Amino acid sequence: MTPTVTRAGELPDGDPYDVTVIGGGVVGTAIARELAKYPLRTALVEASDDIGNGTSKANTAILHTGFDAVPGSLEAGLVREGQRLLAEYAAGTGIPVERVGALLVAWDDEQRAVLPALLAKAERNGYHAARLLDADELYDREPRLGPGALGALEVPDESVICPWTTPLAYATQAVLAGVHLHLDCRVLHIDTGPDTHTLTTSRGPLRTRYLVNAAGLYADEIDRHLGHDTFTVTPRRGQLMVFDKLARDLVRHILLPVPTSAGKGVLVAPTVFGNVLLGPTSEDLGDKSDTASTADGLHFLREKGRRILPELLDEEVTAVYAGLRAATGQEDYRIQDHPDQRYVTVGGIRSTGLTASLAIGAHVTGLLTRTGMELGTARELPGITMPNLGEASPRPYLRADLIDRDPAYGTIVCHCERVTLGEIRDALNATVPARSLDGLRRRTRARGGRCQGFSCGPAVRALFEEARP
Repeated sequence: MTPTVTRAGELPDGDPYDVTVIGGGVVGTAIARELAKYPLRTALVEASDDIGNGTSKANTAILHTGFDAVPGSLEAGLVREGQRLLAEYAAGTGIPVERVGALLVAWDDEQRAVLPALLAKAERNGYHAARLLDADELYDREPRLGPGALGALEVPDESVICPWTTPLAYATQAVLAGVHLHLDCRVLHIDTGPDTHTLTTSRGPLRTRYLVNAAGLYADEIDRHLGHDTFTVTPRRGQLMVFDKLARDLVRHILLPVPTSAGKGVLVAPTVFGNVLLGPTSEDLGDKSDTASTADGLHFLREKGRRILPELLDEEVTAVYAGLRAATGQEDYRIQDHPDQRYVTVGGIRSTGLTASLAIGAHVTGLLTRTGMELGTARELPGITMPNLGEASPRPYLRADLIDRDPAYGTIVCHCERVTLGEIRDALNATVPARSLDGLRRRTRARGGRCQGFSCGPAVRALFEEARP
């Protein structure tokens, strides 16, 4: 089966697709991967030039236990199941994961008084490994923590994961199994007939019998094309700061604040890439494309970081970035089937969407059967092994076996992140290849280190331009 990834020209003409998924983020790709198990003609359409190019590329990269979800909610169940599924999937495909644990830190008496209720909430969510720590136990675990902390809730199974490799793995498996991936394909209008939906896209018409809306920030707009007006997505900007690898020894766990009604607050967390993350802010905006970092936002983060981990502010900042989350004013996912329209809405997927993604894929596939779709007999998906971007296991430049077979894996192009010629070549020729320099960075880490491409930029760009069709 020849993989089908298109990003230019008119869409292929032919019979209607059995099902089309709108949105190539971590949730949309997970749904497409689940549908790829069945003998269906499936399409995945994405408005941008790459998968995982929206909210999915700019989150806090935490694999959650779901300890603090609303008990009994759809989100709670899907996060709990999704964490199990994704941990297994990551281990089998090479997606970097580090189980570092989390500490929910109380900085005053009011916050400390909330910790027992959070422990009880975790237990209602089926998570029984959490426990309360006093101040002495807390500082034994995190000796660099700022002064004045009174205690914490320990959640030992919280982990950090690579947020870029995950949707790429899903999309790769889906495409290898026969899903058609159409990039640069923005949905402009939808007409629903008795048997098919006709999507007017920026690349021409696309017809499909069943439709799944996983459009993230734009899920409410797609929903309205189908005549529904049940929720509105408010983009919630989260600005973050990434500190140099020399800061990594300052922190051992994910350091979480006691959550408030505005969100989970500012955290400090290690990353699988060997850096330290500080953020996010929580700013409700009116513009779904405003991912700018601001002086006020970065000042706010520095003030928060100074209290949590004072020595962190003495370290170099490698990068700053901002992501937008799909806030809907409700504390649960907005997943709904519409059997009379052969349509499923997957909206309001917030920061836990990465963790819940595989469970969401299975849940949505079940809803499609309720709308009348006949799946057929499931089959095994093609096995894949993803490039190793994490620091917890040997990177290609350290692997003599790889270098013996191909010296390109011993030729470093990006010295800050130790990215080799072989890795860049592979990313440019993959099943779902990098089609931009940012896409190449997410697949390899090239240009993502301390110098932000100042040194390797020309060489990386030359390799990219040489590989372009």
